[in-house]
Amino acid sequence: MAPTTKRTAGNRILVVGATGRFAGLVVPELVGRGAIVRALVRDQSNTGLAQSLGAAEIAVGDLRDRQSLDVALQGINGVFHLGPAFAPDETAMGVAMVEASVRAGVRKFVFSSVIQPTNTRLKNHAAKIPVEDALYSSTLEYTILHPANFMQNLRSAWPAIVEHGVFSEPFPKTTRLARVDYRDVAEVAAIALTEDRLAYATLELCADGRHNREEIAAMMASASGRPIEAGEISFHDWAAPARTKYTEQQLGLLAKVHEHYAAVGLGGNSLSLRAALGREPRSLRAFIEELATAATARPHLQA
Repeated sequence: MAPTTKRTAGNRILVVGATGRFAGLVVPELVGRGAIVRALVRDQSNTGLAQSLGAAEIAVGDLRDRQSLDVALQGINGVFHLGPAFAPDETAMGVAMVEASVRAGVRKFVFSSVIQPTNTRLKNHAAKIPVEDALYSSTLEYTILHPANFMQNLRSAWPAIVEHGVFSEPFPKTTRLARVDYRDVAEVAAIALTEDRLAYATLELCADGRHNREEIAAMMASASGRPIEAGEISFHDWAAPARTKYTEQQLGLLAKVHEHYAAVGLGGNSLSLRAALGREPRSLRAFIEELATAATARPHLQA
C-alpha cells in the first residue's frame, strides 16, 4: 500500500524570481495546490506579470539585501529558490536566502540546484554546493532538486530552426544530453512545498532518454513537417545573441559547460522524477510537438 501524505493547506510560499522563465512556472503549480504565493521581485514594475501568473502577494526585495529578505519572509511557510544563472555571487545569494529563512522560522525550502553539482570542473555547478550544504546544516525541511538541461532552452531557437532547416548547438551532433521539461521540475517543487512526502529528498530530475542532435532534428522535422538537419556551430557564433545578457566571464563559464558536453555529454536518470511525479515525465518529443503546434497557431513565429 502506498504511503499516505499530509497535505498542508493554506501555505504561504515565497517564490524567488517569480517572473522569470523558469521560477515563473512554479507559481501556477503552487496556486493549483491551494498555496498563497508571495512573489519576490526586484522591481515593482514586475508586479503585474507576477499577478498574472497567480501571485497573490508581492514582495520587492533583493537577494543581496538582508533586510529586504527579512521583510519578504514575514509570515512565510515555504520558499522556492532558483538562483540567477552565472551570477558571480550566486552562492552568497543562495546562502543568504537559506539563512534568512531560518531566521524567519520558515518550515519548507525547495532549492532548484543543478544536475551533478559535485562536478566541480564546472564552476556554475560547484556554486550550488555551499547552498546545499547550508540547507543540510539547517533546521529547514529542505528538498533539493537536480534538474538536467532544460528543454525550454530550445524555445527561443525554434523559429530560426524552422526557417533555416538547421538545429545547431556548440558541441558534436552525436553528443547525448539528459534533458528535462522545467514544468515537471516546477510540479515537483510544488509537491514538495504543499505535501510532506518529498521532505529531505535530493532528487535528480531528468526525462527519459539522452538524445543526440541528429535524433532531435528528426523529431523536429516530423513535428514541423519541414526538413531539419543537425548542424554544427562554434560557441562564439552560438552565444552571439546572449552577449548583451552575460558578461565575458559568464560566457566563459557557459563555454566550459559546452566543452564538458562535447567531451562526455550529460548523464541523468528519470527514475526519481517519475517517482516524485507519480506519472511519466514529459518527453522531449512531446515538448517539440508543442513548439510546432504553437508556431502553427501563431504563423508569424514560422518566419
